[in-house]
Amino acid sequence: MSNIIEKFYTAFAEKDWETMQACYHDEVTFEDPAFGKLYGEEAKKMWRMLCEQGKDLKIEFSKIEVSETSGKAHWEAWYTFSLTKRKIHNKIDAKFELKEGLILKHSDNFNLHKWASQAFGFKGWIFGGTNFFRKKFRAQARKSLKRYKAG
Repeated sequence: MSNIIEKFYTAFAEKDWETMQACYHDEVTFEDPAFGKLYGEEAKKMWRMLCEQGKDLKIEFSKIEVSETSGKAHWEAWYTFSLTKRKIHNKIDAKFELKEGLILKHSDNFNLHKWASQAFGFKGWIFGGTNFFRKKFRAQARKSLKRYKAG
């Protein structure tokens, strides 16, 4: 079995969203602090949106572990947050469930409060750890994805 997780992140580093999508099972579930849970085509479209809109996006990945049914990885992303034009360095830990050699479940975990501090400065530091911010940010991320899917 080839390492589907390494293939996924190698494609991500090259902004090759088509290969990333091909690494996902049709019944995939994705979850992270920004988008919440996404299913199937919606999860696949999210990666396309991030690749196409992330003009200065750079990612690196490491600590990949994979078995027949699961895996994990650490990855880091550097980019400019479009809303505030602030530089972001996000550190993410990912967990995977695999089925038929493809990614069935993908969970990304990162510190949203730390991310908000980078993205919004002092206001992000103050509000980034609150439930209000999480809900508002998730709603905005989903709205961006919905607009992207419609276009």
